[in-house]
Amino acid sequence: MANELWPIPKFHFTVEWEGGESGFQEVSGLEMESQFIEYRSGDDSTFITQKIPGLKKHGTVTLKKGTFRGDNQMWDWFTDVQTNQDRRMDVTISLLDEENSPVMVWTVRNAFPIKITATDLKADANEVAVETIELAHEGIEQEAQ
Repeated sequence: MANELWPIPKFHFTVEWEGGESGFQEVSGLEMESQFIEYRSGDDSTFITQKIPGLKKHGTVTLKKGTFRGDNQMWDWFTDVQTNQDRRMDVTISLLDEENSPVMVWTVRNAFPIKITATDLKADANEVAVETIELAHEGIEQEAQ
């Protein structure tokens, strides 16, 4: 019960996909939204519309990671998708506790890259090179461990 008194820190996580795993600096866009439909029956005397759950809408998931020599996995995936090789895959993001055990797990279903960005380059910078990949998908499932 004592573990439930404090929120889980968000800095300890892993990202896995079919055939790979990598350390990422940041994951954002784990969100879903439900659109609603307004409906009013023609014989309703209250002049109030009902709100009914409609289609789910998903944003894109953005992953940021350090750039490493010879690490072209994300670029290769992007290239494959752009050359009509259907390489959709599930991506699993796990929030970990102190013992490296998953506390929360998000599975991004049928993801594929729609945008990839190389690091910006600056002669006077004192930062690591970070690349970004943006994924479209068909839904997110959340599972508490």
